[in-house]
Amino acid sequence: MASGGSAIRGSRVGAGPMGEQDRGYHAERVTISYWDALGNEVVRHFAANVPDEEIPETVDSPSSGLPAGRDKADPPTVAKLEPYKTHLAYVKERRSEEEAAQLLEEALQQLRVRRGKA
Repeated sequence: MASGGSAIRGSRVGAGPMGEQDRGYHAERVTISYWDALGNEVVRHFAANVPDEEIPETVDSPSSGLPAGRDKADPPTVAKLEPYKTHLAYVKERRSEEEAAQLLEEALQQLRVRRGKA
C-alpha cells in the first residue's frame, strides 16, 4: 500500500499554523509579582475579572520553597517550622494514657474471643 504523502499521519491536507482567530479567545489577565525573603521574584497571572480578594496575598516560591508576598521591601517570613511527627505522636495528642490502655485491652479481648481463648 502506498503512502498518501502526508508527513504527519492523521493530518489533513493544508493543515498548518492557522491564525490566532482559530485558536480561541485569550482572556484579559493581570500579572502579579511576589517576592520571597531571598529576593526571588515569582510572577503569577490571573484573569482580569477575578476579584482582588480572590488573588492570594502569598504564594510559595518554586525556587526557594519560602513564602512570597506582594511587598518587595517586606517579604513574609517563614512560619515556625513544625518538626515531623510520627503517627504515634498524633495518636498520643488525641488519647490519654488511660484511654490508650483501655483501647488496647478491648482490642486484646476481641482477639482472644476470635481465637477462642477468652
